[in-house]
Amino acid sequence: MKRLIRIMAIAAAMFAAVSCGDKKAPKALVLYYSQTGNTKAVAEAIAAKTGADTEEIVAVTPYDGDFDTTIARCMKEREDGILPEIEPIKANLEDYEVIYLGYPIWFGTYAPPMGAFIASADLAGKKIVPFCSFGSGGLDSSVRDLKAAQPEAEILPGYGVRAARVAAIEKEVDNFLKAGGFIEGDFFQPEEFGDEHPVSEEEAAIFDAAVNGYPMLNAKAAKVASRAIENGTEYLFTATPLPREDRPDFPPMGDVKVYVTVEEGQNPVFTKVVR
Repeated sequence: MKRLIRIMAIAAAMFAAVSCGDKKAPKALVLYYSQTGNTKAVAEAIAAKTGADTEEIVAVTPYDGDFDTTIARCMKEREDGILPEIEPIKANLEDYEVIYLGYPIWFGTYAPPMGAFIASADLAGKKIVPFCSFGSGGLDSSVRDLKAAQPEAEILPGYGVRAARVAAIEKEVDNFLKAGGFIEGDFFQPEEFGDEHPVSEEEAAIFDAAVNGYPMLNAKAAKVASRAIENGTEYLFTATPLPREDRPDFPPMGDVKVYVTVEEGQNPVFTKVVR
C-alpha cells in the first residue's frame, strides 16, 4: 500500500509539472518606429523583459534631417494628407496575440511612419500595448487616435516617457509590465490623487523648478493634487499657459495637466503634459 501511495504521489507531481510546463505566455511582438533612438530604447527594454520578438518599422525615405527639416517635412505631409511609404513588415501579425506598438510623438500623435502602418494593418482581435517617447506628452492623444483607427483591436493601457528621462526607462518599464500582468513580480501601484486645491507658494516653486528651461511649457500653476510614490511624491498640476515671449502673436491654449515627481534627494521633474 505504501508503495502504491508513493507511486501515485510521484505521478501527481509529474502531472502537475507537465501541466505547468504546458502553460505558455501569449506570443508577443514588439513593433516600433524610432528616429532618434529613444523609442528603440523602450522597445529593447520591453523585449528583454518579455522575450517578445521585435521588428522596426522603416520609412522608405527616412526622416534623417535635423529637427527643423523633419518638422517641415511632417507639416507638408499633413497638409497634403499623405503618409510616408514604409518597408513591408516581415513578421506575420496573425502569429501574435499581443503587439507592443511603439512610436515617438509628433504633432500630438504617433509619428507618420507608424500612422502608415496603422492605416494599412488589420489588428482586429489583437491586444495592443502602446508605448511612446515624447518631448512633453502625447500618449493619451495618440491612444485616442489608435482606438479610432483600429476599433476592433483591444487597446490596453500604455507607457510613455519624456526624451529627457530615458534613464528612467529600465525601472518604469519593469513596473509597467508587472502592473499589466505581462511579467511576474512585485510592483508599486500608487493610490489615486487626493483632492485638488489652489497651489501654495511651495507647490508653485516645485512646478516652476520642474518646467524651468522647457520652452514649450510656459505656464503658471493654478491648482494641484498629490499622492505618494516610491521614494517621493507625485503632483498633478492644473496650469494656465502664459503668452510666449518668442511668439507674442501666438494665442495661449487652454489649461493643461502637468505631472511632476519629486523623489527623495532629487530635483522636481515633469513627466508628462496632458493637453
